[in-house]
Amino acid sequence: MTISPEARIHPAAVVEPGAVIGAGCVIGPFALIGPEVVLAAGVEVKSHAVVTGWTDIGEGTVVFPFACVGEVPQDLKFNGERTRLIVGARCRIREGATLNTGTEGGGGVTRVGDDCLLMTGAHVGHDAVLGNRVILANQVAIAGHCQIGDDVIVGGLSGIHQWVRVGRGAIIGAVTMVTNDVLPYGLVQGPRGVLDGLNLVGLKRRGVERGDISAMRAAFQALSQGEGSFLDRARRLAEETDSPYVREMTDFILSASDRSFLTPK
Repeated sequence: MTISPEARIHPAAVVEPGAVIGAGCVIGPFALIGPEVVLAAGVEVKSHAVVTGWTDIGEGTVVFPFACVGEVPQDLKFNGERTRLIVGARCRIREGATLNTGTEGGGGVTRVGDDCLLMTGAHVGHDAVLGNRVILANQVAIAGHCQIGDDVIVGGLSGIHQWVRVGRGAIIGAVTMVTNDVLPYGLVQGPRGVLDGLNLVGLKRRGVERGDISAMRAAFQALSQGEGSFLDRARRLAEETDSPYVREMTDFILSASDRSFLTPK
């Protein structure tokens, strides 16, 4: 066990032998830190939170009460393999959130990027990969093997089906079930997850130029109408566009996936 002398650990906390606790960490009363956990500098684990399994937590992340981070996957095929969870820097893992380690069949690692906010009761399933600055609102469920791009926002009580990819900058409305891939910067809403446009508010907040937004809106229109299949339209767009944002959309659509796509109405 390696505990920095600069760490503050409440006498009622349990830190199991083998854990690595970095400088400036704060561990509250009745928190549990497992034997294979590594906490980088400045991590705070609040009262009654559990961090266990082969889990690395990045610098400055805060784990709130009753969160359970690093427990085994909710997968009946899991047979005790040594798999991992990696959480990035400056994340906020709020009360009751659950993050599971990976599975051998899914690559063995569940990964959360930097500066993410996982609100109350959010779940990140085995082998899921979340990018940077992802926000999961209250009670969001990310199933196993999902890939969630940077800057994605998922509204409260929503669920993302296993193996689904959600592209960078997309936004999912509240109480929505997403069963197919969501293209970058897409806007999805409705109980069964309809692709209803682009995340224009998010694009404007990030300072995307008006010309790029206009190109993306034209691309969305071209994807929703015209000859051929959805993939045919994406291939034509890829050949014609000089916008990096449209190129990102077409690259996402034309890349390999285990799911089909939510397509424009």
